[in-house]
Amino acid sequence: MAEAADELSAPLGREGVRRKRRFRLPFTGKQLLAALLGLFLATFAGYALFHDDPLGGEPRVGIAIAPPTGADKAAAKSPEAPADKSAHQAEPAHGKAGPAAEQRTVTIIDGSSGARHDVTIGGGETTDRDAGASPAVMSGIDPRLLEKSRYGMIPTAADGLKPVTVYAGEADRAKAAKMPIVAIVVGGLGVGAAKTVDAILKLPAAVTLAFTPYGSDPGKLVERARAQHHEILLQIPMEPYDYPDNDPGPQTLLTTLAPEQNIDRLYWHLSRFQGYAGIANFMGARFVATDTAMGPIVKEAAKRGLGLFDDGAARSVAPSMAATQAVPFAKADVAIDAVPTSGEIDRALAKLEGLAKERGMAVGVASALPISIERISAWTRTLDSRGLLLVPLTTAMLKSKSS
Repeated sequence: MAEAADELSAPLGREGVRRKRRFRLPFTGKQLLAALLGLFLATFAGYALFHDDPLGGEPRVGIAIAPPTGADKAAAKSPEAPADKSAHQAEPAHGKAGPAAEQRTVTIIDGSSGARHDVTIGGGETTDRDAGASPAVMSGIDPRLLEKSRYGMIPTAADGLKPVTVYAGEADRAKAAKMPIVAIVVGGLGVGAAKTVDAILKLPAAVTLAFTPYGSDPGKLVERARAQHHEILLQIPMEPYDYPDNDPGPQTLLTTLAPEQNIDRLYWHLSRFQGYAGIANFMGARFVATDTAMGPIVKEAAKRGLGLFDDGAARSVAPSMAATQAVPFAKADVAIDAVPTSGEIDRALAKLEGLAKERGMAVGVASALPISIERISAWTRTLDSRGLLLVPLTTAMLKSKSS
């Protein structure tokens, strides 16, 4: 009836407008939200009940773990090496498993320039398993002058032969006996391939190159240097006065260690590569000034037929000990790049020249800074006109011994 009344009351001449009927849900919005939430909870409960997940949905991260190698199994069975209580020093792995067998980065400080270099060292190289095979024996090495240690092959004297003479750089010794000579040792090599290659290629063959035992593969760089006819020394990291604030690197020889511990560390260094004529201190002002620490090292050098080079430490006992043990020896007279500027390096070279003419022989030491390599290379090209002969360090050692 209401609908009919609406039609009767509509204006004449116009079509009546019918009222629209609204569609109503059987429940409210709040009831719909509650229904959806209930459905979600029911689904989650069903998943938890019927899905086998012991962690109950906690966040997880998957990590792939490699199966243990034969070296790891052997390391797990071997006894631990004696602990080294010295600050900031890492004892070689000696077959131990764990972090010591991983690669680690150490900061090596250049003893001459103070420059710092970050070097990655593989701890696995020092395990007993690798001792007989790594590092590999380099080319051009006399097998008679090698002795096996638990770290690898180390030099020794045998059959009347000594590394100091077999691996000595070529020189005209007859000429060297008659005129003033200069020897130059450039050290800190092996840490930083670019600067090492620069020194190998840009310096005259008569310049002796001294390598630290660090770096990923020092043997390859040493082989390249020997191919260019450079004489090689091995630098042994030794304790400075401000150790451990100034740290030469892993396996540093320390005055606080027993002699047998330092000899064990020495063997680690000696095994890093072959073909060197002698050893030299890398830093180590405190160590070379301590009789009880330095004595066993000098005796070991004598036993193995190695020369000994002292980079010029003021209170070093190395000269007297080397004389007692009849070890071929030389000590630096001039630190060529103590102040690494062109002018100061040229003045140091002039001082080296003056000493050589005054005494018949002089020895300089430098680091492999680009400016040092440049100035030394330029200076050595003028030596003939100056009446001087550039010789490898062993030639200077032999001349010093005969004079």
